[in-house]
Amino acid sequence: MPKMKSHRGAAKRFKRTGTGKFKRHQAYASHLLGHKSPKRKRKLRKSTIVTAADAHRLARLLPEG
Repeated sequence: MPKMKSHRGAAKRFKRTGTGKFKRHQAYASHLLGHKSPKRKRKLRKSTIVTAADAHRLARLLPEG
């Protein structure tokens, strides 16, 4: 059986961590930033972990290997 191809759109947006979880970037940080507080904008710069419910779907889009 041939290798499974990874979903290229998902591969550009998500990275797998060393423990197998998926890392993603925060939304709401690209424009309309004038009314957002500096603390909120600072927190949006950090990446976060995908929730468990969505991680199951991502695992199908991004098979290991």
